[in-house]
Amino acid sequence: MHHFAYRDGALFAEDVDLREIADKVGTPVYVYSSATIERHYRLYEAAMASTAPGKPAHVFYAMKANSNLGVLKTLAALGAGADTVSEGEIRKALAAGFPASKIVFSGVGKAESELAFAVEAGIYQVNIETEGELDLLSKVAQRLGKRQEAVFRVNPDIGAGGHAKITTGSSANKFGVSFEEVHRLYARAANMAGVRIMGLAVHIGSQIREVDAFEAAYTKMRDLVLALRAEGHRVDRLDLGGGLGIPYEVPKDFDHGPGLIEAYAGMVAKLMQGLDAELGFEPGRLIVGNAGILLTKVLHLNPRPTKEFLVVDAAMNDLMRPAMYEAYHEIWPVAEPAEGAKTIAYDVVGPICESGDTFTAGRELSALKPGDLIAFMTAGAYGASMSSTYNQRPLVAEVLVKGDKFAVTRPRQTYEELIGTDRAPPWLP
Repeated sequence: MHHFAYRDGALFAEDVDLREIADKVGTPVYVYSSATIERHYRLYEAAMASTAPGKPAHVFYAMKANSNLGVLKTLAALGAGADTVSEGEIRKALAAGFPASKIVFSGVGKAESELAFAVEAGIYQVNIETEGELDLLSKVAQRLGKRQEAVFRVNPDIGAGGHAKITTGSSANKFGVSFEEVHRLYARAANMAGVRIMGLAVHIGSQIREVDAFEAAYTKMRDLVLALRAEGHRVDRLDLGGGLGIPYEVPKDFDHGPGLIEAYAGMVAKLMQGLDAELGFEPGRLIVGNAGILLTKVLHLNPRPTKEFLVVDAAMNDLMRPAMYEAYHEIWPVAEPAEGAKTIAYDVVGPICESGDTFTAGRELSALKPGDLIAFMTAGAYGASMSSTYNQRPLVAEVLVKGDKFAVTRPRQTYEELIGTDRAPPWLP
């Protein structure tokens, strides 16, 4: 479930009226619910704990979904680990309170300087994705007088996901080492002075709403663990990645119950029974997706003979998902519509000078006017984290709600800050 609901004719985030946030912070603004983040994490953690009795089940939150400091601190306080994909994410995870011993470093293109920072920080695990990275990590760790624990991310040639751009497990994708190469690489790594190879990792995609593809990939991974052990190798860890999806078409009485999570956990527990390995999980969207909204204000109406445009102050630079993935987001007016209120089919668009700056076409909404507030629902994942300053628009503000309190956790970028990041070449006045 999420904690956004109508109360006394207005949309609230927990116990905070969204109109108050719009008045004090301005729009567009992302608003996150602490209660939703906490509920989803606890539900997921409890389910994963049942998958490997007697062995730890590590939950590493995938920071790329939402790296807001308030969100990160909320999850760190709950005991989560962090799945990172850059030095910047490692640094932010540490700043948010995640211990280095709970940080995983993933990603297909790790630079030498990034690996050096990760090794010096003493992170839990590096997920190796290429033979070149294996050699580089060993060299870096030896130079620093350390032996870094690592696993091989394996590409199972089983891709899944809600869109081609978020499918990562196919052989056509850039991620991981192939099944054909992993035996040779594991044997090489076992004899390296700078790497202590601990096991395997896999991640097949994102926004997956059924367990069949996971089961097929995990079956291959289980068999690979057993085959490597038969060759005399130590395989203590199996990182199963993330990718469980969430519903984006969310009715107002929606309760995000544990059905999919329980089905996934049950499948993992059955498949991994007797494997005697520490399991790792990397959820992102599942934890924060329904926990956030993008609050925006109607600027103009632009009626045409065949359609009506609703122009809002949020744009594709603030919420990229519809333009990039043709993604769907529910749109709720902040003022609760009256029963049986007139609806109009709107094309909801932003101010960016591109036709692609369209959030939805022909969406039936209650009649709106300039100054009205609307909320793009289920925007807590891959919203603010993918935002940009395209068209020289300042980065959007972010707010975290806790009960009847709220705090700005990322102020809206000022124009002075935006322009101040540039430097003129010395030969120009």
